[in-house]
Amino acid sequence: MVSGSVNKTALHPAGVQPQKEHTEIEEELHERAHIDYDRVAIVANPSVAALYEDALVYESGSAITSTGALSAYSGAKTGRSPSDKRIVQEDGSSKDIWWGPVNKPMSPDVWRINRERAIDYLNTRNRIYVIDGFAGWDERYRIRVRVVCARAYHALFMRNMLIRPSREELEGFHPDYVIYNAGAFPANRYTTGMTSSTSVAINFAEKEMVILGTEYAGEMKKGIFTVLFYEMPVKHNVLTLHSSANEGKDGDVTVFFGLSGTGKTTLSADPKRALIGDDEHCWTDKGVFNIEGGCYAKCIGLSAEKEAEIFGAIKFGSVLENVVFDPVTRVVDYDDDTLTENTRCAYPIEYIENTKIPCMSDNHPKNIILLTCDARGVLPPISKLNKEQIMYHFISGYTSKMAGTEQGVTEPQATFSSCFAQPFLALHPMRYAKMLAAKIEEHSSDAWLLNTGWVGAGATTGGSRCSLKHTRAILDAIHSGELAKVEYETYDTFGLSVPKTCPGVPDEILNPAKCWNGTADFKTEVEKLGKLFMENFKRFEDEATPEVLKAGPHVCCCPKH
Repeated sequence: MVSGSVNKTALHPAGVQPQKEHTEIEEELHERAHIDYDRVAIVANPSVAALYEDALVYESGSAITSTGALSAYSGAKTGRSPSDKRIVQEDGSSKDIWWGPVNKPMSPDVWRINRERAIDYLNTRNRIYVIDGFAGWDERYRIRVRVVCARAYHALFMRNMLIRPSREELEGFHPDYVIYNAGAFPANRYTTGMTSSTSVAINFAEKEMVILGTEYAGEMKKGIFTVLFYEMPVKHNVLTLHSSANEGKDGDVTVFFGLSGTGKTTLSADPKRALIGDDEHCWTDKGVFNIEGGCYAKCIGLSAEKEAEIFGAIKFGSVLENVVFDPVTRVVDYDDDTLTENTRCAYPIEYIENTKIPCMSDNHPKNIILLTCDARGVLPPISKLNKEQIMYHFISGYTSKMAGTEQGVTEPQATFSSCFAQPFLALHPMRYAKMLAAKIEEHSSDAWLLNTGWVGAGATTGGSRCSLKHTRAILDAIHSGELAKVEYETYDTFGLSVPKTCPGVPDEILNPAKCWNGTADFKTEVEKLGKLFMENFKRFEDEATPEVLKAGPHVCCCPKH
């Protein structure tokens, strides 16, 4: 086995043996997956520089940008493929899995076929990469992950996203879970249960993940997230969270839930607070820990002025995904969405200067913030939630899909993602919601609904996006405790508690009913959104308590005469 090269003869002349730990990796891969190490060069845990070299030499389109980051292309798939996610249906986990549109069952026989297809592909490569790392900063709960892949870009991506072991920890490293990424090779569409040439499958019994038909690196990251959504609640009674988190100077922790585009990464990167993590966490009996060793930030529209911390993290060692840059200067145009609007950068978390290392806190969250981007402009910029409301809105997981992003979308569309994490959930959403509510009650956490969307009116009816300046002022008032002390009023239809004042924010924008100047009728727009919430929540009525059902919006659904 070699490191950073494919010429085994050159690096291992006769009589020179590989290092012992490398030999162990080769033997483990051969025994577990029949990887032919006599034919395939196994590049185990190489340096960042070695991965750069291999990406530039062997992967079409790879380049070094002006700031030193590696630019790579994921091919035809520039985002996740949630409709192709499968969970192997086996006795050990089947009773716990939330089966349905999110977690489609795969038979053990089909799993074996797909796994063999992935291994066969990896055995045809001249070189494959092995990256070993941890998921979870709390050593009581962390899992050991091994990634086996064919692209240097994928290896560097996961080197950034997993927690990087020390040299001593790599010695004798034996994985709990293994990812076999053969994404450049398609699944067989005629295999039973396959609906396309893409397959992303997890087997909790074998503790393995197999990827076929997509080279989008985020599938590996989110696959491990699904593993933690299963392992932590089922085996340890620990709550897994699709959230960012940061900590103030006094140790107060804030957790931010939110779907893509709502500000989860941006708002947690606060120069006045230490970053714990930007996307994936667990809440234990002692506090909060980050699952990852890196960040995966959206880059569309990125600038040093708006997001200085993230902009400064894009340097040597970072991976830029599907961006467009000037071929001469290598300067990236972050406004260019020619390849995809989902341009991304993966970088080690320590690239954010005020990161808390290790990425965990022994304090329980003081503030829980649910982020939404309401393009209709009818949800208040900030609302305080009671216990039942936090469960309702956590299970709902609302944000907007913007008009114009897809053909035929002429007005903002409501998007609901249970627990703000529906594509990654392993268990029923109510299970996570009950755990969250119990922890909030136990630790007296304050809960808020923060709308980073439109004010004054909707995106298509004359409104404007709530400024980042005002959103940060709201957060500052939450963290200082000032916002909890002001006078509140009840917002009709949704029953939300809305502050009448907030330091640094104009009073008139705090209640949408008082600042509406749109072309559409305000009450009609509010009721439209309320009905969408109610329709979505019908899926959860059977398991929700009467108190939680009452915590949602109330709109008469009778036809008007």
